[in-house]
Amino acid sequence: MKKDTKIINAGRHSKWTQGVVNPSVTRASTVVFDSVKEMKHATANKANQVMFYGRRGTTTSFAFSDAMTELEGGAGCAIYPSGTAAITNAILSFIKTGDHLLMVDTAYEPTRAFCDQMLVNLGVETTYYDPLIGAGIEDLIRANTRVIFLESPGSLTMEVQDVPAIAEVAHKHNCIVMLDNTWGAGINFQPFDYGVDVSIQAATKYIVGHSDVMLGTATATEKCWPQLRENSYLMGQCTSPDDLYLALRGIRTLGVRMKQHQQSALKVADWLSRREEVETILHPAFASNPGHEFWQRDFTGANGLFSFVLNKGNQAALTALLDGMEHFKMGYSWGGFESLILGVSSIGSMRSATKWPYQYPLVRLHVGLEDVDDLIEDLEKGFERFNQVLES
Repeated sequence: MKKDTKIINAGRHSKWTQGVVNPSVTRASTVVFDSVKEMKHATANKANQVMFYGRRGTTTSFAFSDAMTELEGGAGCAIYPSGTAAITNAILSFIKTGDHLLMVDTAYEPTRAFCDQMLVNLGVETTYYDPLIGAGIEDLIRANTRVIFLESPGSLTMEVQDVPAIAEVAHKHNCIVMLDNTWGAGINFQPFDYGVDVSIQAATKYIVGHSDVMLGTATATEKCWPQLRENSYLMGQCTSPDDLYLALRGIRTLGVRMKQHQQSALKVADWLSRREEVETILHPAFASNPGHEFWQRDFTGANGLFSFVLNKGNQAALTALLDGMEHFKMGYSWGGFESLILGVSSIGSMRSATKWPYQYPLVRLHVGLEDVDDLIEDLEKGFERFNQVLES
C-alpha cells in the first residue's frame, strides 16, 4: 500500500469504525461484563485490544494505536499524554538502577533535563555523545549500557544522525535503540527499516497538526513491544479519547500537510540563504546541513521545521526581529498549521559533548500553511527592524 493510501486507511479496521467512516469516541473508565466467563476472557486478553478497563484502552485508543503502528511499521504503539511523557516512560520501561544511557547531545531540552535531574537520582548515568558520531559510538558503550537514544534531526540545530550505523553497533552490544522520530512524523522516516527498537513521537506536533492536543506515542518492535506496553501501563499512562479522535482526524491530512509544509519551508529557506544577515541554513535538505547525506539516503521528505544562524547581531537586535512579526508567532511547539518563530542567543550552554561553532544567534522557524509570499514579507520586515537596531 502506498504511503498516501496508508495514511487514509490506518486504524480504520471495521471493528473500530463499526460501519462508519471514523472510529467513534469511546469514553470509559469502568467496563462491565454480563458473566464471569466474559470477565475472565477480558482479563486474559487485556493486553490484546480487548476492553478491560478504561486505562488499558478503549476502541478509540486501539484504533489510534493501530494507526500509528501501521504508519511506522512496528508491532504495537503505546500512547501517552504528551511527547515528553512518551520519552520518559519509554526510557524508564527499559532502564534500571546501575544502568548507563547514551543520549545524543542535541536532545530536546526536556529530555536532557530528565536525564540530569531525574535519572541521576535513580542511579542511572547518562553520557552525551556527538550526533554525528555514527559507528564511533562503540567507543562509548560500556558493559552496563542499556539504551542509546537518538533524535534525528535535532529539533533546534537539525543534525541528521547515521541511524543504521549506530543501530548496528548498538545491537552488537545488546543495547536498545530509541529514536525521537517527531520530525519524520512516521511518514518521512521509517525507523524500523533502519534498526530502531522504539520510535517515539510528540504526536502533539504533525500527527495532530492543529496545535490543540498534547499527545505522545512510542511504537516498538515485536521484541520490545510487550515490555514497553506493560511497563507504560504500570506507570499509569493513558490518554483522553477525545484527544485521540482529533489525532486520528489529523492523520488523514498528514500527507498533504507535510508536502505543503515542505514546499513552503524550502522556498523560505532558499530566500533566507540569500540574505546578507544569514551565516548558514540548518535544514536537512540543504547540503550545508550536518548529516545531510544521511537525510538524503534515509528520508523520503522534509517538513516545515528548520533553523538559520545569523552572522551578526545581539540580544536587542534579535528581540527587534522577533517582536512585531505578523504571521510568525513566538511559541515553543511546532507542527501545527500556523507559522512559529523562536530565537536562541546561545546554543553552547545546551551542549556538553560537542562545541557549537557559531557566535551569533540561531533562529528556528516552523513554516506553516500560510501563503509563502506573506511569510517572506513578514521576515523581510523583521530583518529591517533587526538592522535598524544594529545601525542605531
